[in-house]
Amino acid sequence: MGRQRVPGHNWRALVEADVSRWKRVIRNGLRSRTDGRQATEVAVAADVLNRMFDLGRPEHVRIA
Repeated sequence: MGRQRVPGHNWRALVEADVSRWKRVIRNGLRSRTDGRQATEVAVAADVLNRMFDLGRPEHVRIA
């Protein structure tokens, strides 16, 4: 509990969760050997993560 009171703990927890999601998407690392294919692999993984975030992000509508 003491570590949760440290300033910035919540931000660190959010970043660690993001890194965990990234690692689950790309698993044990890049499989391609060439730079161009690795760049494509990273772009695809980033697109997948962005779609995951969009699905989990609520849509806000102003009523008043």
